[in-house]
Amino acid sequence: MVARWMQDPEFKAEYERLEREEFFWLDIVLNARRAAGLTQAQVAERMGTQASAVARLERALSTGKPSPSLATMRKYVNACGKELVVTCR
Repeated sequence: MVARWMQDPEFKAEYERLEREEFFWLDIVLNARRAAGLTQAQVAERMGTQASAVARLERALSTGKPSPSLATMRKYVNACGKELVVTCR
């Protein structure tokens, strides 16, 4: 089905934008959570928030709307025992 959708230039452009910008961050947070062996609820507890907020954050990263702040991303990965490092090349 995705192959058919990719024939639509508008869909393809948006999908490629998400893949470059948003899916990158989704992979980071999901990999951090999985590597730590944590559930969304456990990450939420460590962040001092609700599991629904973590679910919304992960969903936002998969859709690109709205994008979470860098501070929120840092808090999430820190809750997973990781450190977020951003560089500009």
